Amino acid sequence: MALGLVAKKAGNEVLYWSRQNPVFPPLTNVFILAVPAQHMREVLGKIPAGDAPLISAAKGIERATGKLMSAVAAEIHPQTEYCALSGPSFAGDVIAGLPTAVALAGPTLQKARVWAEALSTPHFRIYPTDDVKGVEIGGAMKNVLAIACGICEGHGLGESARASLVTRGFAELSRYAKSQGASSETPMGLSGFGDLMLTCSSAKSRNYSFGLNIGRGMALPEALAASIGVVEGAYTAGIAAKLAMQSKVEMPIITAVANIVEGRSQPRDEITRLLARPIRAEFE
Repeated sequence: MALGLVAKKAGNEVLYWSRQNPVFPPLTNVFILAVPAQHMREVLGKIPAGDAPLISAAKGIERATGKLMSAVAAEIHPQTEYCALSGPSFAGDVIAGLPTAVALAGPTLQKARVWAEALSTPHFRIYPTDDVKGVEIGGAMKNVLAIACGICEGHGLGESARASLVTRGFAELSRYAKSQGASSETPMGLSGFGDLMLTCSSAKSRNYSFGLNIGRGMALPEALAASIGVVEGAYTAGIAAKLAMQSKVEMPIITAVANIVEGRSQPRDEITRLLARPIRAEFE
């Protein structure tokens, strides 16, 4: 709804599709997909083949395959132009018309720029890039790290601990993005550091709130049930940790969250394990 409102304010005609209104509108110029990552394959399968580009706002990794949304889209619509939209943007802020900036990645910088200009408004600024993989990795990983920060707050570990988690988590995100061929600059931008700052510090974040409840002692099923909307990080954590291991990228915070949300460990045990890691150079 929020992105549809932005597109309308930018001067575009907007038609909505949902499970309640399952027929895709004809003569569509672009599909903006604001659906949970684990349902992206299903939704893409319902979209008729054609020339209309796809713009995805999903922030996650497909659990069954370990694929980013761009790879899922390439599998189902191999000839269709794909873009990824991500960045620090709570839907409520966007709907309220508060200043927001995000990144939009396309197959080329020029194509990304076309859609960035078509969808930007005076209060919703879109920065184009051609690093689709980097933008998607930032959006997926920051959700897992937001859970870690929520757990930290719920355990009463303090602001210093949370700042350390954000910083070391950002290092993990950056290492993994680099290992996958993403630009070294992308994690430092809106879809990486920017989104991480927002979701790791606000109870308005579903992922942070989910972690907060776990940190306060709530059982996993209860914490999920208490969440309003989908907690993307809870479904991404396990596959993210697995991909890190396969890529031989050290991601201890991501792994700790995966162990907690998949029921293999308790928060206190993972906190102890992280604090007991060997001392090493910060940028080693």
